[in-house]
Amino acid sequence: MNLGIAGRKAIVCASSRGLGRACAQALAEAGCEIVINGRDPQTLEATAAALRATGAKVTAVQADVATPDGQAALFRACPEPDILVNNNAGPPPRDFRELTRAQMLEGVTANMVIAIELVQKAIEPMLRNRFGRIVNITSGTVKLPQAGLDLSSAARGGLTIFLAGVARQVADRNVTINNLLPGAFETDRLKAVLGAAAKRKGISYDEAKAERIASIPAKRLGDLEGFGATCAFLCSAQAGFITGQNILIDGGAFPGSL
Repeated sequence: MNLGIAGRKAIVCASSRGLGRACAQALAEAGCEIVINGRDPQTLEATAAALRATGAKVTAVQADVATPDGQAALFRACPEPDILVNNNAGPPPRDFRELTRAQMLEGVTANMVIAIELVQKAIEPMLRNRFGRIVNITSGTVKLPQAGLDLSSAARGGLTIFLAGVARQVADRNVTINNLLPGAFETDRLKAVLGAAAKRKGISYDEAKAERIASIPAKRLGDLEGFGATCAFLCSAQAGFITGQNILIDGGAFPGSL
């Protein structure tokens, strides 16, 4: 399927590995010019080299998107993106009783405020050019909370509600804002969550992983390639009538239909 976005410019945050890299890969394969981002220079350059193998133009920006300087570096590399994929690591699993005010504010900043700041920077050129696709990678825990991930879930839920209203304000100019809610994909984040669960339950990591897989109706972890392809479709020319939506990709783990 031709997604109709060849030549479009995309910023994909936290994209040197994991879910962000999967999205960058799919957009590169669709013919987009990609700005990728990460903090580890070796991992970032290795990812950039792999993405260039698709024939795409790829710019690697070593930066922390949590900082003003990091955000400025991304927009120097791509002043007028057509596509913005927001992604950032969540806070480590903790019992909510252990959270300090500083940690709570840090979590809200990381998983809500930063994405909003990036949307603020990207939105005007999108509106002017009458094309924009914004995809926020949040979490399946927005719909199905997990113990220990309360702060992450709450911050991402806040982002969801904040941008739901924004999405309706800009839809008439062919700018869409949607959220991808991943369930269990074998990423560094999931490994940390499973490690914390194993410690809490007094079991091995492999046992914790097996328990998680058993709880998923699909009986497997998610496929990164499939996740990236879903992101690319939401960024496509054909997806202009989809906005303000939460797309849950969790193998049926959420036990509801809405």
